[in-house]
Amino acid sequence: MVKIGFIGLGIMGKPMSKNLLKAGYPLVVCDKNQAAVDEVVALGASAAPNGAKVAEASDLVITMLPNSPHVKEVVLGKRGVIEGARPGTAVIDMSSIDPVASKEIGAALREKGLEMLDAPVSGGEPKAIDGTISVMVGGKKESFDRYYDVLKAMAGSVVYVGELGAGNVTKLANQIIVALNIAAMSEALTLATKAGVDPDLVYQAIRGGLAGSTVLDAKAPLVMDRKFHPGFRIELHIKDLANALNASHQLSVPLPLTSQVMEIMQALKADGFEREDHCGIIKYYEKLAHTTVTRQAKSE
Repeated sequence: MVKIGFIGLGIMGKPMSKNLLKAGYPLVVCDKNQAAVDEVVALGASAAPNGAKVAEASDLVITMLPNSPHVKEVVLGKRGVIEGARPGTAVIDMSSIDPVASKEIGAALREKGLEMLDAPVSGGEPKAIDGTISVMVGGKKESFDRYYDVLKAMAGSVVYVGELGAGNVTKLANQIIVALNIAAMSEALTLATKAGVDPDLVYQAIRGGLAGSTVLDAKAPLVMDRKFHPGFRIELHIKDLANALNASHQLSVPLPLTSQVMEIMQALKADGFEREDHCGIIKYYEKLAHTTVTRQAKSE
């Protein structure tokens, strides 16, 4: 069975690594958060102090990190994966980063005889825990086929989308749609609340029609229950939209709605909400409309 190294045990990475252990894969982990490392080691993993040591003990190294600079440092930097990996070792970066960075990292790895897939995920912490995240994968098709079962151990959906970098282009498209959906939901439920209509009844009425979506079902109940603990933080969505806008500018693709939601998120960051869940977009609209979106008390 393939020996897997896993670097990055955050909100998403920790439950993903646990699912690999449940599937029976030998696992060595690395993270700056020692408590997270200890938690996964207690379930059967071993630990390594840096990327190079992880790679020395692995046939496949998976990274799940915040952004492009972190992936470059862990993979290509001092005591990075590239220093400890043997020719033939594969790297699957499951972080959400700039597609240009994915290609740059992949090119450096290929010079050392190493293969790379970019495989960002969607679904947030709940789906990472229950192993039903969606994974969008770019790279060589034969590498995708080789490691499909590994990815499927963490996911409900694993789809090949093209050459290296295509995974992160697909993730940027996903993040645009998610952000705009949350903003549209926030506008609609704020309007309903201000008009004196129970937003929960509005949600129940529209969720089965064309306005229904996975985003609506996941986020509307959280908003109305005032639960903003992060499944996916606003500051991380800001990072993703920044990557989307950067890519769009390079390709001369206007993204006017994306830029508007980016400014909404920047306003929330200025108000100190950047570490809350991205359904906190509702707070921007609530502030403008001087209202709070919550379920109305039922009369006896």
